[in-house]
Amino acid sequence: MRYGHFDDESREYVITTPHTPYPWINYLGSEQFFSLISHQAGGYAFYRDAKMRRLTRYRYNNVPVDAGGRYLYLNDDGDVWTPSWMPVKADLDHFETRHGLGYTRITAERGGLRAETLVFVPLGEDAEVQRVTLTNTSDAPKSVKAFSFVEFCLWNAQDDQTNYQRNLSLAEVEVELDGPHGSAIYHKTEYRERRNHYAVFGVNARAAGFDTDRDAFVGAYNSLGEAAVPRAGRSTGSVASGWYPIGSHQLDVDLAPGESRTLTFVLGYVENPPEGKWADDAHQLVDRGRAHALLGRFATTEQVDAAFEALGAYWTELLSRYSVRSTDEKLDRMVNIWNQYQCMVTFNMSRSASFFETGIGRGMGFRDSNQDLLGFVHLVPERARERILDIAATQFPDGSAYHQYQPLTKRGNNDIGSGFNDDPLWLIAGVAAYVKETGDWSILDEQVPFDNEPGSEVPLFEHLTRSFEFTVNHLGPHGLPLIGRADWNDCLNLNCFSTEPGESFQTTENQSGGAAESLFIAAQFVLYGAEYAELADRRALPEVAAKARQSVEEMREAVLTHGWDGQWFLRAYDYDGNKIGTHEDTEGKIWIEPQGVAVMAGIGVRTGPDGQVSGPAVQALDAVGEMLATDHGMVLQYPAYRTYRVSMGEVSTYPPGYKENGGIFCHNNPWVIIGETVLGRGERAFDYYRRITPAYREDISDVHRLEPYVYAQMIAGKEAPRHGEAKNSWLTGTAAWNFVAVSQHLLGVRPGYEGLVVDPQIGPDVPSFTVRRVVRGATYEITVENSGAPGSRARLTVDGVDVDGNEVPYAPAGATVQVTARL
Repeated sequence: MRYGHFDDESREYVITTPHTPYPWINYLGSEQFFSLISHQAGGYAFYRDAKMRRLTRYRYNNVPVDAGGRYLYLNDDGDVWTPSWMPVKADLDHFETRHGLGYTRITAERGGLRAETLVFVPLGEDAEVQRVTLTNTSDAPKSVKAFSFVEFCLWNAQDDQTNYQRNLSLAEVEVELDGPHGSAIYHKTEYRERRNHYAVFGVNARAAGFDTDRDAFVGAYNSLGEAAVPRAGRSTGSVASGWYPIGSHQLDVDLAPGESRTLTFVLGYVENPPEGKWADDAHQLVDRGRAHALLGRFATTEQVDAAFEALGAYWTELLSRYSVRSTDEKLDRMVNIWNQYQCMVTFNMSRSASFFETGIGRGMGFRDSNQDLLGFVHLVPERARERILDIAATQFPDGSAYHQYQPLTKRGNNDIGSGFNDDPLWLIAGVAAYVKETGDWSILDEQVPFDNEPGSEVPLFEHLTRSFEFTVNHLGPHGLPLIGRADWNDCLNLNCFSTEPGESFQTTENQSGGAAESLFIAAQFVLYGAEYAELADRRALPEVAAKARQSVEEMREAVLTHGWDGQWFLRAYDYDGNKIGTHEDTEGKIWIEPQGVAVMAGIGVRTGPDGQVSGPAVQALDAVGEMLATDHGMVLQYPAYRTYRVSMGEVSTYPPGYKENGGIFCHNNPWVIIGETVLGRGERAFDYYRRITPAYREDISDVHRLEPYVYAQMIAGKEAPRHGEAKNSWLTGTAAWNFVAVSQHLLGVRPGYEGLVVDPQIGPDVPSFTVRRVVRGATYEITVENSGAPGSRARLTVDGVDVDGNEVPYAPAGATVQVTARL
């Protein structure tokens, strides 16, 4: 069942009913100001940090769901309704939400009145703009009273929801009815003391009335859907003093038949210098100069339209750097639009702010942000460079790292701590991807501190060395890496034996003397240790490179000797040296992570003279297909754990089939997809890709429930009661890894150190396609003629000349290179 459709030409997903299985959302903003908006106008806005600079309030897990947002109430001669359906929930004659790239357009009609609201964050602005157009579609005049609504958060989103004895006495506002560009409401809570920032909510017309106190607007014991002011048709002029501050303007709009009127609302963040905070000597009125300038930039419809066009041009340019044309429209729309868009959103947010993550408890992940780099580095390489340096500066001198850092301060997050032993190696992955994409070797010489401590700066390459050596210096009894608090799977806590209700597995003290080892980190070390060695070679450090390659080969042998279970790779050894992920167990016999990453790293891959692949790698991925694969993707392990295993930590706290306990954790499915391309089994790889990719799941939206245009973190596994149901959409490493899988391995176009590698493996379902790839300033137009024959590898023709191998040397910036690949 579908609840809308893709409009590929407009790069939009069109939702045709408010009654989706769950709120389907979009992200606005790509720089410093961000908004989340659902198809029902729910959500919230913040500046840089969703915890410390929250502008508007949102209530998670509320009943009804998706309560709180930016609303427009309409009173059409006593008929009160909201074009977003929520919160009034009046029946609509027409409803449509179009989620686009950095904008959302909600259009509704009722009783001969049509309302269209375009919401976006303009480039270079710390503001959300709402362009509202009201049209009288009836044959009689209309006198409409419109009431805007936002509810202000008191900046610190966590304190805002907990410290009521203080917060209910804090709120302060200012109202400006006759400003230079219309009317405005200023939220200035704590501005008199420790803050020099405030929020402004303005409209480019003189308001007929206003409210800034929620109780006055809503009425005692009412919900937002029963708000008293819209039903009365008249604002009260309330001025918040403590309690709950809001922003609401009353606009009286008279419309002749067929007439339209457009209004622009702006919700902005304004920061004044300490010496310029006040407009008066008594320090009572905020200096509004910057707010007036902001509102002035969107005072006319023409200004708003120009900003919106600039946003569209920005995305057109970004998405021109990798695109595909094939006979599979779902493949094209995911590669060309939605997967890259989601990669940019996860770059901006990491895992911190969604409808599943409140933005309060998590910052930017060290591991997460490095992996996200893989999916967006081709889009904004200059911002990728900055992100790498920010991440590296949170590393400790021994090569370990904070697991997360805060986006506002760029400092490590002590609340989450450290000790996740896979973290260091991801820095190598991110840097290698950046260097391949850009050829910018100078980044390795950038002086970067440890733990942001002044005076500790060393070249970035030294940080990579510490990352590499951290693993070398933390090996267990089998020569495999110690897992520490956990590896990529945060819930596999093999040194933490928790029996205390509510105790955090991720911060509680580990058992001393732990010898728990991770096969995942071992495979990761082989994969990214080879990249470290390559970087060392290219820095003219042959001895460092040779030593690194020796360590990598020793790890490869340790995996094959101590990590092979006969048909697949083990997952780990626990605190007492027992195997995890073995056929000898009754539960958790096989885990997905080491199978995918080991094959990606080439462990157990034997290639014969005829090009056919054999060895443990083939057995491992065959076992994945037999035991882990389902119609909805590959589960993380099988069978799921049905009893709580104290020695394994959080993983077995989940019911069977959910999250890390037998759920389809979409993040690691691409590792198997890539592994299958390593084996030359493109048909199987593409089949796995389609099982979790949202555009291919649109027809089962009633089962999937979440957005059919972006990936979810998790889909319920085969042992769950609701197999196929997704959770935790948008902010997931699935976005980056699936883009890597489809763009670099299925379609097979990926940057190397010296040239562009062309090595497609997608099977017979896509017999031909063309990829346009811009890298290092040159454009490559790559036409693939694909027989789909198993194990077949491409033969390349470059500008009409046959070449050996699969790498096309980089051309000068500005050049266009024609490549034909025949399989």
